[in-house]
Amino acid sequence: MNTVYHQNGYKVSLGKQGADRYTKISYPQRYGRYSEVETKEAIYQFNGNAEIIFARGKGETWPNPQEWLKRSVGNDWIYYSTGGYTGVFEAIGEFYLPNLQYPTNALMGGNPFASDPVRRIINEWHDNIVKVRGGLAGAPPQVKDFLGKAVANNPAILAEKARRLFQISGGRVTVLPPDSRHADYNVIPLTAAEGCLYKCRFCKVKTARPFQEVSKAEIERRLDELVELYGEDLNNYNSLFLGEHDALCSSRELLLYSVTRAYERLGFGTSYMRGSNVFLFGSVDSFLNAEEQLFDELRRLPCEFYMNIGLESADQETLDKLGKPISAAAVEEAFKRMQSINAAYMNIEVSANFLMDASLPDSHYPATLRLIRDSIPRRKPKGTIYLSPLKFGAPSRELVLAFNRFKLQSRLPTFLYIIQRL
Repeated sequence: MNTVYHQNGYKVSLGKQGADRYTKISYPQRYGRYSEVETKEAIYQFNGNAEIIFARGKGETWPNPQEWLKRSVGNDWIYYSTGGYTGVFEAIGEFYLPNLQYPTNALMGGNPFASDPVRRIINEWHDNIVKVRGGLAGAPPQVKDFLGKAVANNPAILAEKARRLFQISGGRVTVLPPDSRHADYNVIPLTAAEGCLYKCRFCKVKTARPFQEVSKAEIERRLDELVELYGEDLNNYNSLFLGEHDALCSSRELLLYSVTRAYERLGFGTSYMRGSNVFLFGSVDSFLNAEEQLFDELRRLPCEFYMNIGLESADQETLDKLGKPISAAAVEEAFKRMQSINAAYMNIEVSANFLMDASLPDSHYPATLRLIRDSIPRRKPKGTIYLSPLKFGAPSRELVLAFNRFKLQSRLPTFLYIIQRL
């Protein structure tokens, strides 16, 4: 039930209800149930645990009334900018551009964190909530209770909760699948298999741990701890990131067990958010070796599955330069299977990553185009291609223009991959 209380220029709204389905829209949208505190200078929004999740300033000093800050469950602040809307949507498939505080491979965006109003929101939000609590001495019990919890969730506590999440997951999630943009990166991480098969020289985000499966007992322990950690905010989630870097390489039995138990224990079937999603990474070898029976069984589950495969290049010279220990023939075979799976299963989409960089061999782009243009007789709406800039912290107008040319020639949905962590 929504409760609204005004006093001394402050407004507190409890139990607000945002959208219950993720959509692509060109104006700010909030999802799930949340509470809001509004002052003369800013608006702050909190999740079911009274932890701050969104904020934006008010007035002429704030960069844009359509832009806002989001705090991730990993305790990163992300600034969502419009970037001109149309250009952003064409580039990343979303209407808002996430600007990150840590090094990433983004080609677009500025540095909103250098703005004084943005820095003030990040640095002063907690002090301002303390002031609000002090200014609402006559508030009803439920408002006082909420403000007490919001004040208790200070920056140090939020950082500790993030560290607890990393501990449960066996380490920080250093990269999320690009398809998790469909859920605004609001995913619960469950590591079913640690490490990755390949230790490619170019990769900056994968761990050095050898690949190994997690036991069913460990899956259950992690689910217990995730349920406790997410607490009252759990019903705002409907999406799982099945980690780590190659969950598809785990056994069919473990993968199905992990997804089924996560769906049950995390309450996706009764979430405020409609539907449910599972995002995971796979390698060329794990994808080619996956049994058809796995896809048949996934088809029967009440989830949308998004599998992202790192192909990187269809050119052998480029693969060798990148230090990726696979053959161009295997990449082509994986791409063909990708088309087959996408056509056969309504609730499964396999996407693929290819790299972009001016230093790659001249044979890289023609080889990639032979796959995503020449091998496909007509345009298809499914099987997204993500182009990932090779370098971090190197915005480039030239690469953006190259991407646009590449996108126009592709017969599959094609977007830039902005690497985000959790």
